[in-house]
Formats: sequence, structure tokens, C-alpha cells
Amino acid sequence: MYVSENDVRAVLTYGALIPAIQQALMDYSEGRVEQPPRTILRAGNAEGVDNGWFAVMPVIAGDVMGVKTVTFFPGNAGHDIPTHMAMIELLRRTTGEPLAVMDGRLITEMRTAAVSAVAFATLAPLHFAEPPRSFGILGSGIQAHAHIDAMRHAWPSLQEIRIWSRTQAHAESLAGRTGARAVPMEEAAAADVVLTATSAATPVLRGQWLQPNALVLAVGATGATLRELDDEVMQTSFIVAESRECVERESGDVRFSGAKVAAEIGEILNGTARGVPCLGRVLFKSVGMAIEDLTAARLVWQERLGRQAGR
Repeated sequence: MYVSENDVRAVLTYGALIPAIQQALMDYSEGRVEQPPRTILRAGNAEGVDNGWFAVMPVIAGDVMGVKTVTFFPGNAGHDIPTHMAMIELLRRTTGEPLAVMDGRLITEMRTAAVSAVAFATLAPLHFAEPPRSFGILGSGIQAHAHIDAMRHAWPSLQEIRIWSRTQAHAESLAGRTGARAVPMEEAAAADVVLTATSAATPVLRGQWLQPNALVLAVGATGATLRELDDEVMQTSFIVAESRECVERESGDVRFSGAKVAAEIGEILNGTARGVPCLGRVLFKSVGMAIEDLTAARLVWQERLGRQAGR
């Protein structure tokens, strides 16, 4: 079965994906997922930031196995080509039979936002005495838009959204499409909940701009040498990761700040981690994991099978 991006879009919803990702993160922290480190190769197509990369991400969990191949070419942004592209192969665990090959670009987009939605839904009630009111976003690309959609599932009362981008026109465009406001960086960073979804190589979010009790969701600058958060953000926050091992290996924000991961989100969901503080800042850092792609791909495959059987 080949599943195109349009086919994925027709069947994958945040309503189904968010709870599935929550269970996957719990399974991961309980040791039920076999997931080796991703292998990354530089393409050598260009110098500096335009040098693309190619990654392979295998995983085994439950009744399925899978592998995602994903590319990231920053220079594509200037040619109207997606910067991220991916393919996912899904296999039956008991026999190794291929079940489906599907386009992984939209799956990557949606599963990343779904992970943040799980983190918000888990951490916000433990951290805030009253429901947070404002959501600030640094970045205006695909992940910024996807997170607005996903967070509206996890945060039904969300109304105030502030967007900053290096390119003002991009912030205004996204704001117009989503009912948000384009604002200066400091105003976006002063929201109750702050999302960083940038392609920065050096810190753009400064701790001095954050609320003392802010919840930060950091999904950008994925790479062992890249950063989007300064040392003050890192060192004044209770840090929660989707995976302690992955974040300590692949996040430049963690590696270069000297900050320590306090807990995995799956450990908090399972009740095996120490409590989330009510005072001070809380930071959730994600770098993306194969189990999240496998979870989404399995949902797509099952839904496609169900629709075919219904016909």
C-alpha cells in the first residue's frame, strides 16, 4: 500500500493522533520501544547553513516495525520546496511483511505538534495555579501553524496567540490565517506559554523576556550544535524531555548550556518522575523520535484499511 501526502491528510487527525502519541511516550519511558539513535549524513550539497542532511530512523514497538528516512535542506525555502521531506516504511513485526510505504512530510509536521500538545496538556495543569491565557510563538513556518492547530485541541480555551518572526510579513500572514497577532519578539516571549519553532543556529529567546512562571515548548534548532534558547532560559528552568537520551545527545541547547534534564514526559505521565514545580519556569524540549512517526504511520495505515473495508 502506498499512501501519498494527500491520503495522509485525509485520514490523520489531531483528535486521534494526540492520545496515540501520549501512549507512545509512556511506552517509550517504560522501555517498551526499541529505538536506536538516528543516523545522520550531511549531503555536502552546499556550504554553511544550506548544507542539507539525510537521516535514517528505525524503531520497533508493539505489533509493527518501521523506518523513516528524512531530509532537511534549508536552502529549499528559497525555491518553494519543502525544507523537510520524508518517507516511512511500515512492517509487520511478526513476519517482516511490508504493510505500507507512505509520504512522511505531513506525518513529521503533525506528530511534532502532537508531542507538544501532549506536553502542554500534561504540564500545564501541574504547573499553573490558573489556566494560562496567552500563547507566544517564535517562528512563523510550518511548525508554528501546526502547533496552533494541535494546541487548540489540547487547549480549547486558547484565544490569545502572539507570533513573532524574523520576517514581519510572514508573522502577519500566519496571524491573519489563524486569528493571532503579529508582535515584537519580547511580547511573544512574555506570554504564559511560549513555543520556539525556529531554524536558529544561535539563541533567539532570552530568559530575561520570559515570565517567572512561563512554560516553554522548544521544538526548533534540532541539532547537536544548534541553539535557540540562551543559558538563562536553560539554567532557570525545570527541564522535561520527550527522551532524556535523545535530547542530551541531539540538542545543542542542552549540551552547551550545562543544564540537566529533570524528567521525561512519559515518566511524568506514568507517575514515576518527581513532581513538576508550581513556581519557576518549566521547559519541554523535543528533538523528534522514530516512535512518534511509527505511531502516526500505524494510525494512517489502520484508518486506510478501515475505509477500504467499508467500501
